[in-house]
Amino acid sequence: MNRQGDRVSALSGYRVLDLTDDKGMLCSRLLADMGAEVIRIEKPGGSARSLFYWASNLGKRAITLDIKAKPGQKLFKRLVKTADVLVESFPPGYLETLGLGYPELSQINPRLVMASITNFGQSGPYRDYRSCDIVASALGGQMYVCGEPESPLKPFGNQSHYLASSLAAIGILLALFKQHTSGRGQHIDISLHECVASALDHVLVRYFYQGLVAKRQGSLHWNGAFRIFPCQDGYILLSLFHQWETLVEWLESEGMAEGLADKKWLDREYRLRHLDHIMEVLERWTRSHTVAELVEPGQLMRFPWAEVTSISGLVNSPQLAERNFWVEVGHPETGERYRFPGVPAKLSRSPWQVGSRVPKAGEHNKVIYQKLGLSEKEIGALVKDGVI
Repeated sequence: MNRQGDRVSALSGYRVLDLTDDKGMLCSRLLADMGAEVIRIEKPGGSARSLFYWASNLGKRAITLDIKAKPGQKLFKRLVKTADVLVESFPPGYLETLGLGYPELSQINPRLVMASITNFGQSGPYRDYRSCDIVASALGGQMYVCGEPESPLKPFGNQSHYLASSLAAIGILLALFKQHTSGRGQHIDISLHECVASALDHVLVRYFYQGLVAKRQGSLHWNGAFRIFPCQDGYILLSLFHQWETLVEWLESEGMAEGLADKKWLDREYRLRHLDHIMEVLERWTRSHTVAELVEPGQLMRFPWAEVTSISGLVNSPQLAERNFWVEVGHPETGERYRFPGVPAKLSRSPWQVGSRVPKAGEHNKVIYQKLGLSEKEIGALVKDGVI
């Protein structure tokens, strides 16, 4: 049981089986952070252990098992009997071909919650299309609204994978909550395509209700309220209209208002029609300053301004340091220590905490299979036959 003082983690006592690839590894990692016992199941031989792999598998246990082999399928079904949750990201229909689909597994364990994270979901004309994060970004509309006006841009990182994992974790928590009253589990169908489309924010609201198609605007916020500007030593995010008169007074004090003090600029609609001029004036101003020369006094005057923080700046943020956001994890073989992001939510009574290590491939074979009733001799025979 995962405890911290007299506090018990939210998912303490739950067992999760993890059959995911990059699309879903973060989902089961989140469940492990919440206190669940997560058992990562890999093919005999294991997977490559990069730091990216580490980030998605902290705090899990690990076994090897060939679920394509008949003896492996029998063992897997025995594991399912002991589990509360199964997370998988195989192509739709693959587990059914092995006799391990949700209908079969729910007969073995009616309380099982199973989340399937796939490219396009379990149905539809794109069901069997090949995809990846960048394809999901393109087909989900995300890429169309990101970038400069003349060219779409893929947002940084595997955003569709992270979003799908987060939404799958939420779905699992809801299904577990329902399980308490119904006594039964359910199958959760997660589509990367739909996850991306669901996160387009104002884009779809404006399209459905105003008939407007969002345009790519580079570093300008969609409603013209913010823009990123260059400074002498980096970049700053400025609000363009907030406390307009105070901003113009500041520019005037430095002789850089360039006519913005004229009364006609007090009209918001006029400013919107002549936004290009405002941005030209502000860019000349920001280029004459360092980021700190603008952010610090700006914040004192209650402007919602911010430095566009570099990665080194983020890692050394005094705010994140004060809140103990970063966690250190030791490499099980070399002893080197690496930092990883911590948890995004601090629970006062049921701690959510990042695991301290990543398991080696098959590290927990013996303890988990013995708990299923296998003897050391039986485990040895399965290893010899390549089943585990």
